[in-house]
Amino acid sequence: MSVERDPDMELDCTAVLADVWLMLDGECDDATRARLQHHMDHCSPCIEAYGIEEKIKSLLSRKCGGDKAPDSLRDRLTFEIHKSMRVYKVEGE
Repeated sequence: MSVERDPDMELDCTAVLADVWLMLDGECDDATRARLQHHMDHCSPCIEAYGIEEKIKSLLSRKCGGDKAPDSLRDRLTFEIHKSMRVYKVEGE
């Protein structure tokens, strides 16, 4: 059975996983959230990664007492996540 795909909703897994934290933090707009959710609804590796990220965020929230991390830490983590996703994509191809 063929599934119709909306090209505007197609996203690369690397882009989805890089933006998962934005979605978890409620920092993306409705259109971005819809595209991410649509992709994850049809991509089990991404939904699994989303679940892991959600658990990490919950754990950090519980253990850090709701303290906000410095922006410099967030920037470094974002950079490292994006870098590791590029490595994963190249090695996984």
